[in-house]
Amino acid sequence: MIELQPTTAPKATRKDWLGLLVIALPCIVYSMDLTVLNLAIPELSADLHPSSEQLLWIMDIYGFLVAGFLITMGNLGDRIGRRKLLLIGAAFFGAASLLAAFANSAETLIAARAVLGIAGATIAPSTLSLISNMFQVPEERTKAIGLWALGYAAGGALGPLAGGLLLQYFWWGSVFLIAIPVMLLLLLTGPSLLPEFKDPQARKLDLLSAFLSLAAVLLIIFGLKEIATYGIGWVAIASILAGAGIGLLFIKRQAKLADPLIDIALFRIPSFSSSLTLYGVGCFVMFGSFFYTYQYMQLVLGLTPLVAGLWALPSFAGFMLGATQGPNLLKRLSHAQLMALCLLLATIGFIIIARLDAESSVLWTVVAMFFTSVGFAPVVTMATDLVIGSAPPERAGAASAISETSAEFGGATGMAVLGSLGTAVYRQLMFSKSFDGLPAESVQEARQTLGAAVNEAGKLGADGAILLTAAQDAFIKAMHVSAWVSIGILFLLIGLALKTLPGRTAQVNHT
Repeated sequence: MIELQPTTAPKATRKDWLGLLVIALPCIVYSMDLTVLNLAIPELSADLHPSSEQLLWIMDIYGFLVAGFLITMGNLGDRIGRRKLLLIGAAFFGAASLLAAFANSAETLIAARAVLGIAGATIAPSTLSLISNMFQVPEERTKAIGLWALGYAAGGALGPLAGGLLLQYFWWGSVFLIAIPVMLLLLLTGPSLLPEFKDPQARKLDLLSAFLSLAAVLLIIFGLKEIATYGIGWVAIASILAGAGIGLLFIKRQAKLADPLIDIALFRIPSFSSSLTLYGVGCFVMFGSFFYTYQYMQLVLGLTPLVAGLWALPSFAGFMLGATQGPNLLKRLSHAQLMALCLLLATIGFIIIARLDAESSVLWTVVAMFFTSVGFAPVVTMATDLVIGSAPPERAGAASAISETSAEFGGATGMAVLGSLGTAVYRQLMFSKSFDGLPAESVQEARQTLGAAVNEAGKLGADGAILLTAAQDAFIKAMHVSAWVSIGILFLLIGLALKTLPGRTAQVNHT
């Protein structure tokens, strides 16, 4: 249970706030590496000539290994020192970025991206657990986590824009060089600005548990991404089932170990388990919406990728507003009340999405994305804060790794489930219509995805207008279905928040 007690922790110093700035920089780079490569695919493909499978691995292996190594790295940081692990990760991240920038083959680039993923997995748990040590006053910690989350949002927003600018003047590998000065700065200033902390009673890392967690996460994430990309198939289902089975073995092993990789007892803390659910399911909804909104702006409204990216900047401003100002509202509202209010704001954004059509102004999309961002940002901040605050200080690294793994799972599941739902609706609507007089091959391609429909309609000239209009209408209806499902989920989350989160005066006591 959560015990109520007054806070007597020391306030953060100026050095701590400077350290937070140092911590935020690698978070920006970590997030940028998830998106910055998207715009470089044409030039990269022309230079390295990767096969279709190699190109998928180039794009996905970074995110796969980040997700797979989060739990292991969180526990490793608790044992060897969080600052030490962060600096080691920064050194490898910088070296791998240099290797990726000058890769002369697809195999080399895949290997470099793999090392980037493993190194990137040190960043989230190390930085977040360091914040828990540097900012012990709950109000300060909440504000610090808000700025930490803002770093990730900034990286995601700036990635495509920075990539586009670099590709306009330099070669595709230049998108990786952004990380090097940032990691050098971290290596130079980290030892003096960041404190060291580790579990004084840490035991040897259980390698079998680390392997089981890695295998479970990788298999499930791989299966979910397969569904999001290709639809439901036996490979995806087999991968998810195998991952789930290994995950059950992992959980059973943790219950028997004296020093487990994941402390199962943490999940008995109400604020920990409910916050983890809110964070993961919130990411499910938000990442699922990304599948639709960016396609809608480009393939329905006809915006170029760069213009769509620029129109997405107000959503980053909304995230910035929510992440920085949300903690201030905790002076007047409880965690439960503020979480419910923020989820309601996000719901308004999805209601707008559910009303968009082919004639809607892009401004309505911008307004919808702003509401979802400004509503979701404090959810990230508060849920992360409650997860970290609920865990004992010596287990902060493991708790933060669990938090980020929940977010990775939620995001991947949202893309897969809501994306697959929309794809099913789209295909059903397209197959229910006849396109007499049009080439059967073009119609068959157009019935798979909106992107394929736009491509085929362009080949058909004036005759393709009917095909394009039908495809856009089917996509919009699929987007509406996904939005209404998301709205229903958000209302359930509002009820969960009001029922389980701490009241206005509650402070979390580590148990």
